[in-house]
Amino acid sequence: MNLKPKLFSVMKNYTKEQFVKDVIAGIIVAIIALPLSIALAIASGVSPEKGIYTAIVAGFIIAFLGGSRVQVSGPTAAFATIVGGIVATKGMDGLIVATVMAGIILVIMGLLKFGTLIKFIPYTITTGFTAGIAVTLLIGQLKDFFGLSVVSEEPLIETVDKLVYDVKFINTFNVQAFLVGLLSLAILIVWPMIKHPKFLSKIPPSLIAVVVGILVVNGFKLNVNTIGNLYELSTELPKFTLPHVNFPIIRDLLPNAFTIAVLAAIESLLSCVVSDSMINSRHNSNMELVALGTGNIASALFGGIPATGAIARTTANVKNGGRTPIAGMVHAVVLLLVLVVLMPYAALIPMPTIAAILFMVAYNMSGWRTFVRLCKTAPKSDIIVLILTFVLTVVFDLVIAIEVGMILTCVLFIKRMSEETMVKGWKIVDDENDPDSITLRKVPEKTMVYEVSGPMFFGAADKILSITVSSEMNNLIIRMRSVNAVDSTAINALSSLADRCEKENVRLILSHVNEQPMNALKKAGLYDKIGEKNFCKHIDDALKAVEA
Repeated sequence: MNLKPKLFSVMKNYTKEQFVKDVIAGIIVAIIALPLSIALAIASGVSPEKGIYTAIVAGFIIAFLGGSRVQVSGPTAAFATIVGGIVATKGMDGLIVATVMAGIILVIMGLLKFGTLIKFIPYTITTGFTAGIAVTLLIGQLKDFFGLSVVSEEPLIETVDKLVYDVKFINTFNVQAFLVGLLSLAILIVWPMIKHPKFLSKIPPSLIAVVVGILVVNGFKLNVNTIGNLYELSTELPKFTLPHVNFPIIRDLLPNAFTIAVLAAIESLLSCVVSDSMINSRHNSNMELVALGTGNIASALFGGIPATGAIARTTANVKNGGRTPIAGMVHAVVLLLVLVVLMPYAALIPMPTIAAILFMVAYNMSGWRTFVRLCKTAPKSDIIVLILTFVLTVVFDLVIAIEVGMILTCVLFIKRMSEETMVKGWKIVDDENDPDSITLRKVPEKTMVYEVSGPMFFGAADKILSITVSSEMNNLIIRMRSVNAVDSTAINALSSLADRCEKENVRLILSHVNEQPMNALKKAGLYDKIGEKNFCKHIDDALKAVEA
């Protein structure tokens, strides 16, 4: 098993020049990650510094142990909804337990070489829940963007509830907050379009928006909520914390833990694939999963939230010269220094600016163009899965969306495969001049030949049972050259067919049985039940056996 971190591989030929590039890239990525980490922590329903804890602890460990050369990890928007729900219902202890369990699941997935199995998550499901997360993230920020004073007896968890309460308290609309939000959003959109001098082009638009927002709110003494108004910020270093845990909590949070693990794996490995194409490298998916699991366990125990590979930060790392895991580790160290030195100034950041940053995050992750294209071009069954996953993510939650999406996808796949499996009977041909004689051999009287095409599995087993057996027949030949796989349900159907043949005194012959079906039939005892002489290598052999 090749579970060697990329760091140990790239250090063999490491140079001072590359070290300088990695340090510069790490500093730039840290500047990008700072406002995002704070914003994503707030969107997840936790205090702002926990987003930075996540980027520091998980970012360093995943870079150190990871299977990618350039991956940068930290909090991402994918977890905001599910983390917010856990915190609201189970508190921080519940979040720690869920994240630790997710980390353990990820480590096990890596050790069992499940890195390549992530590709079996259908594209329609990932597109659907990603777009759904984007919408829930956007709706969750409407309150702060419009400066609404929403009051509720219970914490608002569901996206629909948040939207209902936003409408209910629309009369508390704050014009000043809205204008600050619009200004911040305009900076986020326009800044990347402007041609800057080289040194200015390195400054992320989110940092510009934060600085301008602080200056405007404090310079004009606006009545706008800031982070400091709503949260008590801490400049302390991450502390090790053990949660209160018992079996009921583990049982309740296990579905959430699986969802976090699957989300983390999908997003992180997708980020690895994107970065591989940019630097002409190849990541080790199983090592990445082990590192991801270890990083999430550490993040949770040191006060952070779930983490995964961040595509935007990883891309920024590559574009600024980062080529080894050192850049990701430097990014974590820089954020640690920021936490100690500059965290008090984060209290001045206006909440509408945070909302505007998250609006852009939601837009960038939504993939709306892909969503629309799939709705126009995909098969109807895929469109159903796509839209249903999207709606369930928005209306209910991510756990239900993924569960229902996967179940529906499997059911539709089974339906498609069963439609591909055919059992077709041959006709008795007496006239050699008959056109069908070109493709069909001459079948002796009182003999029926059925050809099975496609996999024989539980979704198509009923087609085997539909084969007619009567006392007017002497022989029944099943041609299986196009059957490459059988399952226990199909074997049971064949066994029932053999019993009917024995009852009606009809000889059952199987022709051209491939390797997997043959092994399965032998293991089930059906090979001995039918008899070795009734297994023929070719259809012509089967017909000769009947004639004899």
